[in-house]
Amino acid sequence: MNYVYLKRLYAKRAELEAKLELHDARYCFGEEEVDDGTDSDLRQRLSEISDEIDALEAGRTARA
Repeated sequence: MNYVYLKRLYAKRAELEAKLELHDARYCFGEEEVDDGTDSDLRQRLSEISDEIDALEAGRTARA
């Protein structure tokens, strides 16, 4: 298993989660510019990365 790749996926997921939290906070404070589809894009990318992480971890536990 490529642990470096998995570590990068974890880091990317954390980065996307932070961006989504910031986006949500900006939306809560009424910034009109944030309703541009960014949240759905971030959620989709988070879902894809999480699915990839789950697949890699499932392969790791199946071999153990």
